[in-house]
Amino acid sequence: MESLKAYIHGAGDPEKIWTSDHDSFLESMADAAGSVVSYFNGNLVYINVMKNMSVDCDCCAVAEDPCIADIGVLASTDPIAIDQACIDLVYACTDPGKPRLLERIESRNGVHTIEAAAAFGYGTREYDLIEV
Repeated sequence: MESLKAYIHGAGDPEKIWTSDHDSFLESMADAAGSVVSYFNGNLVYINVMKNMSVDCDCCAVAEDPCIADIGVLASTDPIAIDQACIDLVYACTDPGKPRLLERIESRNGVHTIEAAAAFGYGTREYDLIEV
């Protein structure tokens, strides 16, 4: 049996694990995350730690060193809203590494996963940011 990772990276076809259309891969990630949202049926809290962010995915064997220092910790009951807030905070930050991270996000259409997850109905891109 193929691994779940192969199905996600292959956008449903594990034989295309590293060759699937990129936007289809991003949509597949959104759909896979949605299965967790559906399984727990609203009984989840999401925590995003925006600390020492690197341009590389956590699945890289050797990730590039972090390019943005700490922005903060976010919590939400909506997985889409929290990810949208993180993206917005990166755009709003003044960290000198911001252009490097934004180049990577934008060149890989990184926001498309959030767009797809919202379109699938797993949450909303709307949020209220409350500092504590």
